[in-house]
Amino acid sequence: MLNVIALFAYLQLLDLLTSLAFLANGVREANPLVLLLANGAGSLLAGLVAAKLIALLLGCYCWRSGRPRLLGRVNVFYAALVAWNLVAFLLSSSTALT
Repeated sequence: MLNVIALFAYLQLLDLLTSLAFLANGVREANPLVLLLANGAGSLLAGLVAAKLIALLLGCYCWRSGRPRLLGRVNVFYAALVAWNLVAFLLSSSTALT
C-alpha cells in the first residue's frame, strides 16, 4: 500500500515539472484552480506548488483512510496526464527533432 502513495507523490512531481517546462516555453497555465491559487499567492509558481501540496494532502488522506483503490485510479489519471504533457511538449518542439 505504501507503493501507491509513493507513486502518487512521484506523479505529482512529474506533473509539476511538466507544467514548469510548459511555462518556461511560453505556454499559459490552463488549470483554473492553479490560476485561482496563483492569484491568491501572488505568483504562478506559488500557485502550482500550492496545488501540488493540496493534492498531496488529499492523497495522504486517501492513503491513511484506507482507500488504495481510489489512489490507484487517481494514479492512472495522473500517469495519463503526464504522458499527455510530454507528448504535447515533444510535438510543440518537433522542429528540434528534425
